[in-house]
Amino acid sequence: MLKLFKKRRNIFIARIHEQASLTLEGMDILIAYLSKPDQTLADQLTAKEKEADEARRILIDELNRTFITPFDREDIFSLSRAIDDVLDYAYSTMTEIVIFKVKPTEYMVKISTLLRDATFEILKAVECLQEHPGVAAEHAHRAKKIENNVEKLYREALAEMFHDTDDVKTIVRAMKLREVYRHLSNAADRGDEAANVLADIVVKTT
Repeated sequence: MLKLFKKRRNIFIARIHEQASLTLEGMDILIAYLSKPDQTLADQLTAKEKEADEARRILIDELNRTFITPFDREDIFSLSRAIDDVLDYAYSTMTEIVIFKVKPTEYMVKISTLLRDATFEILKAVECLQEHPGVAAEHAHRAKKIENNVEKLYREALAEMFHDTDDVKTIVRAMKLREVYRHLSNAADRGDEAANVLADIVVKTT
């Protein structure tokens, strides 16, 4: 039974690690796209989002077919969903830039870079979760601190965006930009949730 437990534990951690890795790769692509929009990068991000969705479907299938899990199955599900949502919102950021035909701003690049750093910390937390839960908790805490910085940048971006809106054209542009920023903010919220779940898992298993 102990061998079975360890095997199943490795399966779930491996699946979540795969999701986190794909999300990190997706964030790198988003940063590159925001720095220099290109259809090839847009296609790469679209493919990465689909790949991550498939990884989550496989994890859920494993979860439904497994009786013994290394930690609370609801935590596994919540962590997987939160990580998946980060990449979903990164993808939405790119698609709305295309739909609204707006030029990415420096704030978008800065926010996405912070999101990438937070995603890296989440990935490291997952890597340490099995053997070094204390270190995993530290990485989760770092991710949360980074996400807090995203919120500050987000508000700065909104303030600058609405600073000089004295004509209809500028107001319309500001409204479009706000929608894009909203997706980045949502990505940060989901990253914060992933970090919270990781911290909860550590508390429950130590």
